[in-house]
Amino acid sequence: QVQLVESGGGSVQAGGSRRLSCAASSYTYSRSCMGWFRRAPGKEREGGAAIYTGRIRPYYTDSVKGRFTISQDTAKNTLYLEMTSLQPEDTGMYYCAADVGLGYCDTARVFAYWGQGTQVTVSS
Repeated sequence: QVQLVESGGGSVQAGGSRRLSCAASSYTYSRSCMGWFRRAPGKEREGGAAIYTGRIRPYYTDSVKGRFTISQDTAKNTLYLEMTSLQPEDTGMYYCAADVGLGYCDTARVFAYWGQGTQVTVSS
């Protein structure tokens, strides 16, 4: 069974940084496209970044490019999202997602599995 558990959310001042983690089951982490998404209050969920397990080439949406970094530790089956220069508009629930199998890995992909989310609140 695929399980994704996010952690690392919390409150941060504008301009600050935060690192999110997503622990995945070992099966997921051997052959999946992994992504980070967020849902801001009153808005639709939007994609942030994606990377295929074991690969080094990430995908970023324009809204996070240059500020957020997606990375992974395959030995720990864990995905990370390093967020810098955070602004109040980055406030929202952040979700980790996985889609098992081959194929192009970006945030437009249909992800089959989702975590429960971790809240990030950025205050000005």
